Amino acid sequence: MIATQTARVSRLILTDFRNYRRLDLQFSDRLVAFVGENGAGKTNILEAVSYLTAGRGLRRATLSDVARIGGAGGWSVAARLEQDGTEIKLGTGWTAGETGRRVRIDAVEQRSSESLLEYLRILWLVPAMDGLFTGPGSDRRRFLDRLTLSLNPAHGRQVSAFEKALRQRNKLLEDRGPAEYLGALEQQVVELGTAVALARRETVSLLAKTVRAQAVLGLPFPAGRLSLVGEFESETQDLSAADQEDRFRERLQEGRARDRAAGRTLYGPHLTDLLVHHAEKDMPAARSSTGEQKALLLGLVLAHADLTAGVTGMSPVLLLDEVAAHLDPNRRRALFSRLQALGGQVFMTGTDASLFEGLPPQSGIFAIEAHDARRLA
Repeated sequence: MIATQTARVSRLILTDFRNYRRLDLQFSDRLVAFVGENGAGKTNILEAVSYLTAGRGLRRATLSDVARIGGAGGWSVAARLEQDGTEIKLGTGWTAGETGRRVRIDAVEQRSSESLLEYLRILWLVPAMDGLFTGPGSDRRRFLDRLTLSLNPAHGRQVSAFEKALRQRNKLLEDRGPAEYLGALEQQVVELGTAVALARRETVSLLAKTVRAQAVLGLPFPAGRLSLVGEFESETQDLSAADQEDRFRERLQEGRARDRAAGRTLYGPHLTDLLVHHAEKDMPAARSSTGEQKALLLGLVLAHADLTAGVTGMSPVLLLDEVAAHLDPNRRRALFSRLQALGGQVFMTGTDASLFEGLPPQSGIFAIEAHDARRLA
């Protein structure tokens, strides 16, 4: 078994971030709850933490939209991270006119946000994900890619490169470019797409095993049964990696005329969908009640936190926005107990402090009001 490292954000400083001119928070807690009225800025704090890992943050906002209205035109997030007795300083931010955000680790400029994955893995569950099972397949692919990224830091780069190669192929088909160039470009699509597909399948397989293992814990959250579906999956899932590439290449070549007419590539893992079933009821999650869908999603996130720790040796930080509002007191207590057992740090939000009465000792509750935060007794 891999020895697990536990990272904890002990200080968080926001500058011109969303509604905060400056916010300086210090924590000594594993479980932290922010409470306050809607619009007070609770989720903004979670979003700031989400920028301490690779990617576009939990809202996927444009960098300019994150900057405080009336501010200097940029924003920054600085954090002190304590990891098994070692203190690490993380920083990220954006300045008006720049194309991307900057990342610093112990004051050293980094080439990309992927460097943050060496120190911190962050998972989140936000209300915008409540429609995940009924929304478009692109949302579920993005969700799966985020889960995969926490296990495989190279996955985000592979997905980006694959999508770029697909766009280039579509443009070359439209322009009726040279066949030899098209063949070389399709080889890139094949290699990158197969790598993306294999990484996703491994995540789904490992997560499914973790969900089944957690069923014996008696958690009040239904277990989900996971599967990947689509034409590409049906034709390649039982093939070796080399045979998958061969099949993908053949289908791209056969489909050039069709894809040119459609203006897009009609075969490949970019069209794969993640399906989730309510295991006990043998019912698609999309047909389950709203409450059951929320509970299924929560169960998946908890299982994935366990999986991330087991595979990477790093206990992830969890960001749970408004997670307690729709749970009865018994389920809330069970959730808090499970979060405590996971061993990592958890940040939560809610409109009322009473939602967090069942938090274990040594947890922290902060009231968010007037663009500031104060710890409640």
